[in-house]
Amino acid sequence: MLAEVVGLLACPHCGGGLDVADRTLLCEQGHSFDIARQGYVSLLSGAAKFTGDSAEMIAARARFLDGHHFDPLMDAVARACATDVPVDPAVLEVGAGTGHYLAAVLDALPAARGIGVDVSKAAARWLARSHPRVGSVVADIWTQLPVRAHALSHVLSIFAPRNAAELRRVLRPDGTLIVLTPTDRHLRELVDLLGLVRVDENKTVRLGASMSGYFERAERVAVEYPMTLSRTDVDSLIAMGPSARHLGDEARAQRIAGLPETSTVTASVTISSYRPLPAAG
Repeated sequence: MLAEVVGLLACPHCGGGLDVADRTLLCEQGHSFDIARQGYVSLLSGAAKFTGDSAEMIAARARFLDGHHFDPLMDAVARACATDVPVDPAVLEVGAGTGHYLAAVLDALPAARGIGVDVSKAAARWLARSHPRVGSVVADIWTQLPVRAHALSHVLSIFAPRNAAELRRVLRPDGTLIVLTPTDRHLRELVDLLGLVRVDENKTVRLGASMSGYFERAERVAVEYPMTLSRTDVDSLIAMGPSARHLGDEARAQRIAGLPETSTVTASVTISSYRPLPAAG
């Protein structure tokens, strides 16, 4: 799928356009980037600022999402993108992981192309096979994204960090940024019981501050519902997120063993739609 989205991409070294030549992306200045046999390309311009999710974390995320527990979240994101769809839609997801959310959006927008960006090569391998219209790219969102200015109709940030200045740069003036963030009720039944990482109660305030000067919020939708999770589901849920870095495998197994066979767990998020503000000057 990289051949279909290459016109949206930019060389991470010089910013020039890219073309596909055999198993390589090339720019006009001669910079080249090999396409991995799994179908993704690394467009990192240097060392990444943060370490991406491990192969084990990505596999756990795939197991959990394949269980359809977060399907209402994916459906809500897809609905937010399907409002006032422009001509030639193009969607970028940052921190895209397994590509489940991006694939749901592309299913809702049959004419759209998609780019999944993640700093993790393990994620990039999943992304490359997540949907026929997804191009998979390894890149660091905290540097300049290897995407042309004003190339995209939609950008998704799902449980992911945001570089607001870059996201505005790559969005069209009439584009939409969709941000999904957890509330402090998200997974509340498991947080204390299993010692999970808590959602910052000031997260909404910090989100607004990070968008100030770059975006204005157009819509905000709350999605909350109960999930019925088995012990295996809970294990995958923990293993796919930040709590996996804080709980060892043995401690996680011991705590999950103390749970009932199934648990009712709350999913609670906010999905915000933003419009880009004009750049200063």
